[in-house]
Amino acid sequence: MENTKQKSGFGHFIKRFWPYMSRYKHILIFDLFCASLTTLCELALPQIMRFITNTAMNSAQLLTVGTILRLGGLYFILRVIDAAANYYMQGIGHIMGSHIETDMRRDAFAHLQKLSHTYYSNTKVGQIMGRITNDLFDVTEFSHHCPEEFFIAGIKIVVSFVILCQSSVALTLILYACIPLMILCCIPINLRLRAVFRNQRQQIGELNARIEDSLLGERVVKAFANEEMEQKKFEKDNQTFLNIKKQSYYAMATFATTTRLFDGLMYLVVLIAGGLFLVNGWIAAGDFVAYMLYVTTLLATIRRIIEFAEQFQRGMTGIERFYEIMDSDIEIFDKSDAKDLSKVEGEIRFDNVSFEYPDDHNQVFTNVNLTIRPGEKLALVGPSGGGKTTLCNLIPRFYDTTDGHIYIDGQDIQDVTLKSLRQSIGIVQQDVYLFSGTVTENILYGRPDATQEEVIEAAKMAGAHEFILQLKDGYNTYVGERGVKLSGGQKQRLSIARVFLKNPPILILDEATSALDNESEALVGQSLQKLAVGRTTLTIAHRLTTIQNSDRILVLGAEGIEESGTHQELLDKKGVYYHLWNTAASLNQPM
Repeated sequence: MENTKQKSGFGHFIKRFWPYMSRYKHILIFDLFCASLTTLCELALPQIMRFITNTAMNSAQLLTVGTILRLGGLYFILRVIDAAANYYMQGIGHIMGSHIETDMRRDAFAHLQKLSHTYYSNTKVGQIMGRITNDLFDVTEFSHHCPEEFFIAGIKIVVSFVILCQSSVALTLILYACIPLMILCCIPINLRLRAVFRNQRQQIGELNARIEDSLLGERVVKAFANEEMEQKKFEKDNQTFLNIKKQSYYAMATFATTTRLFDGLMYLVVLIAGGLFLVNGWIAAGDFVAYMLYVTTLLATIRRIIEFAEQFQRGMTGIERFYEIMDSDIEIFDKSDAKDLSKVEGEIRFDNVSFEYPDDHNQVFTNVNLTIRPGEKLALVGPSGGGKTTLCNLIPRFYDTTDGHIYIDGQDIQDVTLKSLRQSIGIVQQDVYLFSGTVTENILYGRPDATQEEVIEAAKMAGAHEFILQLKDGYNTYVGERGVKLSGGQKQRLSIARVFLKNPPILILDEATSALDNESEALVGQSLQKLAVGRTTLTIAHRLTTIQNSDRILVLGAEGIEESGTHQELLDKKGVYYHLWNTAASLNQPM
């Protein structure tokens, strides 16, 4: 998918945001109807006061108790209508905003699931978390209040203008001339607010990333006694956030002060111009009272818009940052005519495959040609950076080849669905990731529809059943975040049980025992041997002694595949592998 350069204007984002609101347009329409009711109820009071004042001044005998009671009854009914309408706006209206927030978060998370390794290599998790949590909280208020507040303001300004013109066109024009002037003064301040809020959201993401990094690495921090250093790094980011918040409050203070000055200006216009009109008999006393009340109503509306301006800019920032996620390229995706990969035998063929990382264009290997037979046990060795893991990552399409093609059983992997491709491949990595949950839940990740009996059988095959039974709650034991309550060997055996349950025809072992002690390595090694039976297996070797019985060993280096053969064949060649083997033996170290 190709990403095009996006516009960033207000209208552009509102246009893109509208599909989310349109799903709830019936609620929105009724919400705006309720907003109009509350507004008309509010505008009725100045008219009632105008009628009472003018009647009292001109024909006091017409202002009877019955008239007062009828007007009071009318106003009471209007207030009941106002209360009911306001309840709907505050309740259902806010729930509508929450639905929109939920929909956007769902779409953002779904999009994140489709993004490639490259995106996550270049984006901090704390930033992503901020965008799909805090930023979208603000969208709830924005999506509800934005149409509501502007709709109410529009009604009040237009209706008030029509009513006031009936009393004095000249005074109304003088009064309303202040509004465009106020808008012109506030626009640049509003733009400044938006920029500040964007910086604030960015820094919140940095702060989250700093906290996450420090807390996840708390054992390393304590091991090196670097608590003070972490505190200093956090304090630096925290102070940066404080300075950005100061800028936002200065901008908000400027905004509020500017609008208060215009408040005073509008009152001054009515006081002086309205007083002169009253003295010269160009306006009635009741109309003058109505003017003051309508000015109060208008200013209250403007204040609400001012108060909403902060939320508006936060909401716009949230929408903008949401679309930065949604506009990120999906580099690995299914073709429109992709078919499922089925009945996999396990033959894998690399045809003139070249690869370079898309972000830094670092060339890893060029024109690799390789055929792996169904059920073959293939080992990959070589120096760090030689492309062993990268070569394996191309098979499940964690990255796409720069040139060339990869085939499984004669089918180009770019022509099959990602789901069926990855369901056919099991991966056991050095860095085991266990999800926060129980032992059973983590094993079930291999096949969520499996029965408990199948989970137990998979654990037995992985050599994990015995230690699981010794845990406090057995298979229902909570493993902690990232499996911190388990040892490295225990976590690795659970990850193997996961793959046993998945039962894939192709297996990739990425230095699966390199981080384990000798005893754990032996136990895990036995489990891996069971797992590899009957499967096409690619093993990235850490210890050369563990791959002596492989059907074939490939030595990868700067030139791609530098050597290929069995353990004994490669030793007889006395080439790169022979050198690696003897170096490891002389140092008594793993390779």
